Formats: sequence, structure tokens, C-alpha cells
Amino acid sequence: MRYESIESGLYQAREWARDVLEKMAAPLARLLARLKVTPNQVSTAGFALNVVAAMCIATNDLALAGVIYIVAGGLDLMDGTLARVTGRATKFGAFFDSTVDRISEGVVFAAITYRFAIDGESVLAAVVVLALLGSLLVSYVRARAEGLGGKCKVGLLTRAERVILLTLGLLFGLLAHTIVLLAVLTAVTVAQRIYYVAKQFDPLPKRDEAASEPS
Repeated sequence: MRYESIESGLYQAREWARDVLEKMAAPLARLLARLKVTPNQVSTAGFALNVVAAMCIATNDLALAGVIYIVAGGLDLMDGTLARVTGRATKFGAFFDSTVDRISEGVVFAAITYRFAIDGESVLAAVVVLALLGSLLVSYVRARAEGLGGKCKVGLLTRAERVILLTLGLLFGLLAHTIVLLAVLTAVTVAQRIYYVAKQFDPLPKRDEAASEPS
């Protein structure tokens, strides 16, 4: 019961923060709508900024990378707000946004891996791969669960928290510590989501096991 109360509290706090940020972003979204900017264009601009942030990381300009990265994260919020303000929320838009987010994470984490490799930090470079794997699995577990008809919005470290945490690591020169923390907390989040989904779904009947889809 205590675990479920904590999960419920985290979810409510996250939804409250999202509502506040969306209300703050709404005026800018309406301006973009008048300028005929589409949600997919905002998503694409966010991806472009993530590429720039990755280039800054690769050249060891971490503070600038942090500023650009958080702006890109803001555009990730803006595309959804713009879609709702203009009534252009579509299934393809949601698919495109999620896909671009995963690519953006991959590009930024690849740049961090390169930075550590150049600095001779081979262990940290390997930890970056684990952090990226954890980040991708956090999203995959939710998508897979919801594709099977379940719900999976729980977890300690969603994309918003990952963006904030990595931004702070870049701005304050704590990238190594942040990457280790991301690797640990994304693994915890994946475990949380698997546990949550396991409680929703009954085990597959034996007669259906042979027909189940391969992972």
C-alpha cells in the first residue's frame, strides 16, 4: 500500500507540473499557431537543437550544451501543447514525437560516450551505454504495455526528469556523476514499470504460450 501511495503521489505531482508548464506555454503556442508553425515542425526543431547540444558536448562545451539541451526539452513540451491548441493532435504526430525523442536521446548519449572515450574514461563510456539502454527501456516498457491494453505511467524517472537531471549535470560540470545516477535510476524505473505491469496482466495460459509473439 505504501509503495502504491508513493507511485500515486509521484504521478499526481508530475501531472500537476505538466499542467502548469502547459498553461505557461499556451500563449507561445497560440503565437506559433498564428504563424502557421506545425507541431511536427516544432518536434523537428527540437531534434535539431539536440544535435547542436550533442556537438557542444563532443567539443567539451558542456555549459552551452546544457542551455541548448533544456531549450530543446522545452520544444518537446511545446509540440504537444501546440497540437492541442490548434486541434492538430494526431496519431502520427504522437508517433513522430516519440520517435524523434528516442533519436535525440541516442544522439546526445552518443556524444557523451565520445567525450568520455576521448578523455580516456572507458568505464564511464560503458556506463553511458547502460544509461541509454535504461532510458530506451523506460519508454519501451510503457509503449509495449499500452500496446497490450495496459497502463504504465508510473516510474521514478520519465523523460522529463531525465532531461532536467542531464541538464543540471551539464550546467554544473557533474556529467560523470549524472550519467552514473541516470544508469541507476533508469534501471530502477524499468523495474518499477515491469512490476506495475505484472500486477495488471495474468500469466499467459499454457495453450497460448507457443503462439505468443517473440520479443
